[in-house]
Amino acid sequence: MKFFSSSGKHSSHEQTNVPQAPDVTRKSGKKTNKTLLIVGIVLVAILLLTLIGIAAFKVWAAAPEVERTGLEDHSAAEVIISGDVLATPPVAAATPEPVATPEPESSAEPTSGRRSGTYTVLVVGQDVAGMNTDTIMVGMLDTERGKLDIVSIPRDLLVNVSWSVKKVNSIYGSTGTEEGLVEGISDILGYRVDNYAVVNVYAVEQIIDAIGGVYFDVPMHMSWGDPTIGRSYDIPAGEQWLDGYNSMGVIRFRRNTDGSGYPTGDIGRVETQQKFAMALAKQMLKLGNIPNLSKIIDIVMDNLKTDLTSSNIAFFAQEFLKLDSEDITFHTVPYEPVYIKGGSYVSLQVEPWLTMLNEYMNPYYETITERNLDVLTFSGGSFYATTGVLAGGYDSFYDYTQLTS
Repeated sequence: MKFFSSSGKHSSHEQTNVPQAPDVTRKSGKKTNKTLLIVGIVLVAILLLTLIGIAAFKVWAAAPEVERTGLEDHSAAEVIISGDVLATPPVAAATPEPVATPEPESSAEPTSGRRSGTYTVLVVGQDVAGMNTDTIMVGMLDTERGKLDIVSIPRDLLVNVSWSVKKVNSIYGSTGTEEGLVEGISDILGYRVDNYAVVNVYAVEQIIDAIGGVYFDVPMHMSWGDPTIGRSYDIPAGEQWLDGYNSMGVIRFRRNTDGSGYPTGDIGRVETQQKFAMALAKQMLKLGNIPNLSKIIDIVMDNLKTDLTSSNIAFFAQEFLKLDSEDITFHTVPYEPVYIKGGSYVSLQVEPWLTMLNEYMNPYYETITERNLDVLTFSGGSFYATTGVLAGGYDSFYDYTQLTS
C-alpha cells in the first residue's frame, strides 16, 4: 500500500480506519416511479412509447453494444513517489509455477468475461454556470436478474488528477469532452461504462414549467442566491407546488446565505435530488400531467448529449418497465469528509467501495480489486493512491486558504 503525507513525502504509518458512511438507499413508491435515470434518459422513450404505440415500440427497441474490454488495469503504473521524484518501481516477484486446476462443471458460473444482460450508463447533470457536473450517477441494469442499481458520486469526491481542483465534478470541464468524463469515471469504477448521457439542468426547469409545476416536500427553508447567474431564492420548507425557477433553487441548493444547510453536506443535496427526481418522474408518467408532450420531447432532445441511439433508449425504457420498485436500489459512494489546503472534499473509502462495486455494480465475472482503480484518498493527514502516483504532487492542489487570508 502506498501512502503520502500532506507534504508530499512518503509516510510509513498505517492508514487510519474510518467508519463507513451509510449506504443511502431510496426506493420508489410505485412501479411507474422508476428512478433518476428515467428523468435523464428514459423520459424520452416513455414519451415516444405514448406516441408510436407498444407494438411498434417493441419492434423498434434495440439493445446498445456493450463494452467487452474487461476491467481496467493500473498495475503497470505502480511506483513509489517521494516528494516530486518517482523512485524505481519495485521488482516484481517471481512468477510461480502454474498449478493445474480441475475443469469447472458446465453449470458453474464463469470466472471471466462479461455477464450476460448487464448494461452500464453514466448520467450526469451539467450545471448552469459551465461544464461542472453537479449530479453524477452510474446505473447498472441487469436484465437477466431483473435488477437496477444506481450509485451516486458526490460532486466533491477527491480524484487523482493533475489539475488543481481535484474534485470529480471538475473532470468534464477540465478535459472538455465526454470521452474525458467517461475515462475519469472509469478510474473510479474499475471499468469503462457502456454509455453516457449529459443533461443540461436547464432542461429540468423547462420541463417543469411545461407540465405546469411539480408538487414536492422541500426538506428545509432554502434562502440563497447565485450571483453568477443573477438568481435568488426564498423557498419555505414543506409540501408545496414549485415552478421551474424554484425547482432549480431546490435541486441546486447547498447552503443558505447565513451558512446553514444540510447537516450531511453534499450528501444531503444528493438525497434531495434523488427524491425530487422521483417526484417528477411520478408526475411525468401520468399522461394527465403531460399537456405539452411535443414541447417536452423537444426540450429533452435539445438538452441531452449521449452516445445512445433512440432505439437504445427505447430498449432501456422497455426493460425498466418490467421492474418493480423493490428491484431498484440507490447507493452512495462510501466516503469521509476531509479538508485539503482549506478546501472541502469527500474522500472515497477504498475497501467499502470495492465491496459495493462487486456486490452491485460489476458487469464482469472477474472481481474488481485495487489494481483496477486509479483513486486518491486522504485520511489522518496522509494521501493514499491505489496506483502509487499522486498526480501533480501535493503542491498542485489549489490552496483555498488564500481565499480567506
